Amino acid sequence: MESLFLQSPSTTILLGTVGILLALYAFFPNFDHQRKEPPGPRPLPVFGNLLQLNLKSLHSTLFELSKNYGSVFTVYFGPQKVVILAGYKTMKQALVNYAVEFGERQVTPLANDLSGLHSTGILFANGESWKEMRRFALSNLRDFGMGKKAAEDKIIEEIQYLNEVFERHEGKPFSATQSINYAVSNIICSIVYGSRFDYSDAEFTCMVDRANDNIRLSGSPSIQLYNIYPWIFQWVSNRMRLRKNVAETRKQIKQLIGRLQETLNDQMCRGFVESFLAHKQKIEDLGITESFYNMDNLVSTVSNLFTAGTDTTATTLRWALLLMAKYPQIQDQVQAELSRVVGSCQVKREDRMNLPFTDAVIHETQRFTNILPISIPHITSADVTFQGYFIRKGTPVFPLLASVLWDESEWESPRTFNPAHFLDKDGKFVKRDAFMPFSAGQRACPGESLARMELFLFFTSLLQRFRFTPPPGVPEEELDLTPAVGFILTPTPHELCAVSCEGSQN
Repeated sequence: MESLFLQSPSTTILLGTVGILLALYAFFPNFDHQRKEPPGPRPLPVFGNLLQLNLKSLHSTLFELSKNYGSVFTVYFGPQKVVILAGYKTMKQALVNYAVEFGERQVTPLANDLSGLHSTGILFANGESWKEMRRFALSNLRDFGMGKKAAEDKIIEEIQYLNEVFERHEGKPFSATQSINYAVSNIICSIVYGSRFDYSDAEFTCMVDRANDNIRLSGSPSIQLYNIYPWIFQWVSNRMRLRKNVAETRKQIKQLIGRLQETLNDQMCRGFVESFLAHKQKIEDLGITESFYNMDNLVSTVSNLFTAGTDTTATTLRWALLLMAKYPQIQDQVQAELSRVVGSCQVKREDRMNLPFTDAVIHETQRFTNILPISIPHITSADVTFQGYFIRKGTPVFPLLASVLWDESEWESPRTFNPAHFLDKDGKFVKRDAFMPFSAGQRACPGESLARMELFLFFTSLLQRFRFTPPPGVPEEELDLTPAVGFILTPTPHELCAVSCEGSQN
């Protein structure tokens, strides 16, 4: 090979040779003459199908491809072969019925950056460490109130702080992004650390803002290209910024853990961190020096919970308020139902069953806005034949959640904001099997019950107290529902007016 380059120095021959070698590397190892593999668009050497994909709206491109190639198909992200799962029935079959085969997480270059170069925690880990951390996290989050009365009390307390922020704007246009992020983040902080933070706490606000920044950066085209060609794009500015954010956040989490460790009382743990530290100490007291209960796993798990417990719920709430301003007649119906059923009393979680229209609006917001259109990539743990197609062990798999929430065979008007999707002819709330915003199977969101409670209590309490409108002079139809580019689909920057309702709860 060396002599070839020495004898043929021209740039054309050099590039041609590299291209051929990359093509051979990309396609020959994956080609199987004996077994039927998922179909897909014909890839180019080196580039794969990148020229056919819109990296600013990848889910939309993949959704369109699914119409041509079916619910299980192949695309090439550069040299890497990826299987896409589309549609409700296929997604449920893969993630639930074939949970083991499709249950591992693909650890991408981005995942390594986000997890601090350690496959620890619960979001990007696999194997026994992931199983133990997920089991411990779920058990302790329940112990500290997730989905229970204790969490409800924390949310109701936080609502009062958020109301005060909204009131200070006196009905004038403002961006609610940061205050909603801080309010939602405080719920997971109170469960993880045992206490909330003030919105003026610079340490807290920087941590929340960095997490939001990383979500935005993770979905940028340059980071997606880094994931595909890490040796070429490792120095892009977005990656450098993301790595800096991760390092600063991990440092800050360690400091917060250190403060809790200094006052640790294993008989009276106030949150997840103290419970983890107490369990870690118990193991060490037994003389066990090697275990999953170490500082790396704790920092990564806390970081995972903090990010997952903030961005998705806060983003959904922001969409909900924007949609209420966009569709005032729907806001009228929500507020009329709240007034009729609850009045000026604080809404409680048990009120949900008596608020079918409001519940339908919240569910339809999650379905319509589709904030996580592509699940975090999975990878096959073994060779598997699925729906007649052979998928090799170690193949990355992308569950296209957008295709479930937009599935034309499951929803009457999938691309329209229509709360009637969750109502029967008598106006009663109806559960829909294809409602899958939290994914499914063993990699489904562990905080689903908390997120559902937060969305219900925050949304209803805000709608009890405020009417949300566009800024003066801006017609409702001009409110833009085009999402910003990011790993999750957030509203583009906007301002709304939160006008206090007469007779609202004080």
